[in-house]
Amino acid sequence: MITPQLQEEIEKAMGSTIVAIAPLSAANNAQIYRLLLEGGSARVAKVAERGMDTEAWMLRFLKEHSSLPVPRVEFSNDHVIIMEFIESHDMIDYRGQRHAAEQLAALHSITADQYGLERDTVVGSLRQPNQQTKNWVTFFTEQRLLHMVRAAFDESKIDKRMVQQAEKLAGKLPEILREPAAPALVHGDVWGGNIIIGRGTIAAFLDPAIYFADPEVELAFIRLFNTFDDSFFARYSDINPIRPGFHEERADIYNLYPLLVHTRLFGASYARKAQKILDRFV
Repeated sequence: MITPQLQEEIEKAMGSTIVAIAPLSAANNAQIYRLLLEGGSARVAKVAERGMDTEAWMLRFLKEHSSLPVPRVEFSNDHVIIMEFIESHDMIDYRGQRHAAEQLAALHSITADQYGLERDTVVGSLRQPNQQTKNWVTFFTEQRLLHMVRAAFDESKIDKRMVQQAEKLAGKLPEILREPAAPALVHGDVWGGNIIIGRGTIAAFLDPAIYFADPEVELAFIRLFNTFDDSFFARYSDINPIRPGFHEERADIYNLYPLLVHTRLFGASYARKAQKILDRFV
């Protein structure tokens, strides 16, 4: 919540008095508010116990290095981010789906020499390791699949059998996954709750979990929660052709990571979905 002490801190940083505070929504680890400032302008405050500086850093990274629309960060520390307020207008339609495909294809055209990132980030409230490596299969195996499955086991969210299956699958991944042309910048958490819809456009993407990856991890996550429909994938593939085998096989492999993330954050129903994928491949 925004305590009087936090309100005073925000007002000092912004150089303006807050005249009204209204709740907007809640994330798994944060509360989000619309702030009305003296003079009539609005801002958004995202408040959590920790991790906000990392999220602010990711938003600034995207703002500086890409054309992906994200909110402008005006102030942050470890427990709050103050961002521009972006109005949401419509439900997503065919035009919005195609626009999203074009925006993400452009994001994925930004490449680096290594997978990962210069620093660890977060996905939701969880640490996301990003130690840089030149081999994608190694990166995904060690810093995504095995990292998250072992963390879920340590928290007693999954049983030992799932860990053993994941470790067996890890040995098969060099035969299943392909090395991409280059490490591509991904948003990392594209689902309906992290999108602000404009008029026939996507006005903003929120709550990134960025790193350089095989862009198929982004597409897999979009498919997992049906964030966009076939019109998105058709337009995306017009720009960046989706390689054979993605929908049939690799999407499930890549979605083990977000399913394990959700297992740690939200519980057993996601573990059961991950179990079905492991049973398919191991």
